[in-house]
Amino acid sequence: MKEIDCRGMTCPQPVVTTKQGLDQLKEDKLIIIVDNPSSCENVERFARSQGCLVEVEKKGQDFYIHIQKVANKDQEKRGGQDQEIKKVVVYINSDLLGIGDEALGRFLMNAFLKTLLDLKKKPDCLILLNSGVKLASEGSRVLDTLLALSEKGTEILSCGTCLDFYKLREKLSVGTISNMYDIIQSMLDADRLIIP
Repeated sequence: MKEIDCRGMTCPQPVVTTKQGLDQLKEDKLIIIVDNPSSCENVERFARSQGCLVEVEKKGQDFYIHIQKVANKDQEKRGGQDQEIKKVVVYINSDLLGIGDEALGRFLMNAFLKTLLDLKKKPDCLILLNSGVKLASEGSRVLDTLLALSEKGTEILSCGTCLDFYKLREKLSVGTISNMYDIIQSMLDADRLIIP
């Protein structure tokens, strides 16, 4: 039985690591070790969503999550449906994720984009509007992540009007300058549109 130690990892890394562990699993059992209730709940929920049996064992401050893969016809059917989704577009209209504290919003956007990079199915297109264009510009904290997504085939479109408004046209560092027509067309052509 394989054990993966996720202690000390911040969200969403324990879930991403669990997914990678399940994808590479040669046996039918896996143990994930986390050190906080939030990570435990997230990993448990993810494993159950994948059709696995899950048991949680608490040892001191740590949680040992026993995950067992189970053959599941509904899961196989869902996998077939996922394969039908051809074009995934992600629409981001802010350099922060969520409303509230700015530092938290920056952290969450960073985590969101890094998680997109870790997923097996990458988005086909990433649309950046309003202050979202700051993410693809010189000095952005997530520029490396966006460059990696671009290298893996994700088209990154930044609104030209928005770049001009923030005086960032000359500082765009990844992707292409786009217009409202192309942006709307990309959204209409999407099989799945994600708005975080």
